[in-house]
Amino acid sequence: MSDQSSNQEFFKSNVIGHPAGLFVLFFTEMWERFSFYGMRSLLVLFFMAPLVKGGWEWEQSTASSLFGTYVGLVYLSTMLGGYFADKVIGFRWAVVLGASLMTLGHFSMSFETQFSIYLGLILLVFGNGFFKPNMTSMISELYKYKPEKKDGAYTIFYMGVNAGAFFGILLCGYLGEKVGWGYGFGLAGIFMFFGTLQFWLAQNIFGETGLKPVQKKIDEAALNDGDKRNPFQTWQLFIIGICVTLAMAWLINSPMTKISKGALNIFNFEFMGYSGNTVAILTGLVLFLFLLGYRLMQYSKITRDKLMAVTFFAFITIFFWAIFEQSPNSLTVFAEKYTDRVLTGNASLIFLIINSLMTLVPLLIINWVMFKLFKETFKKYAVANIILSFSFVIIWIIALWMLAKDYYTAGYLTLSDGVLDALKIDKVTTPLTEVPATWFSTLNSLFIISLAPLFSKVWESKYNPNANFKYALGMIF
Repeated sequence: MSDQSSNQEFFKSNVIGHPAGLFVLFFTEMWERFSFYGMRSLLVLFFMAPLVKGGWEWEQSTASSLFGTYVGLVYLSTMLGGYFADKVIGFRWAVVLGASLMTLGHFSMSFETQFSIYLGLILLVFGNGFFKPNMTSMISELYKYKPEKKDGAYTIFYMGVNAGAFFGILLCGYLGEKVGWGYGFGLAGIFMFFGTLQFWLAQNIFGETGLKPVQKKIDEAALNDGDKRNPFQTWQLFIIGICVTLAMAWLINSPMTKISKGALNIFNFEFMGYSGNTVAILTGLVLFLFLLGYRLMQYSKITRDKLMAVTFFAFITIFFWAIFEQSPNSLTVFAEKYTDRVLTGNASLIFLIINSLMTLVPLLIINWVMFKLFKETFKKYAVANIILSFSFVIIWIIALWMLAKDYYTAGYLTLSDGVLDALKIDKVTTPLTEVPATWFSTLNSLFIISLAPLFSKVWESKYNPNANFKYALGMIF
C-alpha cells in the first residue's frame, strides 16, 4: 500500500470532524501527560516536605535545582529519542519504548526511597525523550496530505495534552498531598501503563505511518534552488559532543553540589576570575553559536531564511518555557507557603461547588469524546476500547472519592462509619476545606480544555490567521 493510499484509509473514519486515529493518539497522550504532570506537580513539594510527613526536608533552592535539572534533561533527551525514531526504530516503537520506561519510572518513585526516586527520574528522562517528540511527529505524518486540517488536529491533540495535565495534577496532587506521596507517584504509573496498552492494541488504525524509518524525499523546491544535503562533518559532531557534554555536566552539577553541601563539584575552579560554572556554560554557548552560524551559511538563501526563522522562534520559545516551568516549581511553592488555603463558611462552599464543576464537567466532555471514538472503532479495537473504559472507571471512582471527602471534611456531607471506612476517609472534628497547593496548577489546563474546541473551529475557518500571527498573539498574552 502506498503512503498516500494508506493515509486516505486513515481518514475514512470520522469522530467530530477528524479521523478516529487522531483520538487514539489523543487518549494515549492524555494518559502520558496525566502521569508526567501529575508526578511533576508533587516533586518539589515532596523534596521540601518535613521528614515526619514523608518528605526529604530539603531547602527550596536544592529542590528547585534538582527539579530544573530533571526538566532540562527531559527536553535534552528528545534529541536522542528523535534520532532513534528517525533512523532506527520508527515513531511507533519509540512511543511504546518511551511509555514503558515512563511506566517503570513512576512505579519506581512510588517506593519513595532515595534509590527508587533517583532511578525513577532517570527512567522518566529517557522515557520522555522517546515519547514526547514522536507523538507529534506521527500527527504531522498522518496529516501531511491534509494540511488544511493540521492546525485543527493539533489543537484537539493539545486539548488531550491538557486534559491529561488537568486530571493528573488534580488527582495525583490530591493523593500525594492528602494521602501519601507514593500514592500520587504510583497513580501516575498506573495510567501511563493504561495509555501504553491502549496505543499498542489500536496501532493498526495508523496504517503504515510510523512503522519504520524511511529515506525522506528531498523537497523539490530545495532542489530547484540548487540546495543539497548538508550532513554533519566529523569536526562538527565533535563540537556538538562538547556542547552536549558541557550542558549535561552543568545541569547535573548544580543539584549535585547543593545536595552534597559542596563536597561534589565538577566545576570547582576559576579561570580568569570566572567560576567554573560560568566558564562551562559560556564555552558551550559560544561553540553552539559558532556552529549554528557556520551551518546556516552552507545552505541556499531560501533554506537559510527558513532555518533562521526557526532559530528565531526557538529563541523566543526559551522564554515561554522558562516561565511555564515555574508552575510546578516556584508557583506551587508560593501556593503552599504563602497562600491562605484554609477555607470555612461560604468560601468553603463556593470552592467546593466550583471544584466539583471543574472536576465533573471536563470528565463528562472527555467521556463523550470517548463514546464517539467507541462508535467508530469498537468492532476492530474492542480490547483497546475496554482498557480505555476501565481507565475512566478508575478516574471516576477517585474523583468522586475526592469530592466526597472534601464535602465531608467541610461539614456539608454526613457519612456513616461504614461508608467512611469503605472510602478510607478519617473522621474529622473541625469542618474546614484545605485547598491543595497543587490545585492552582490545574487552572492553566482548564482554560485550554475549555477554549480548545472554539479555537479548533476558528483554525479551520476562513478566519484562520497565519502561524506567525498565532505565535505572536500567544507570546503577547
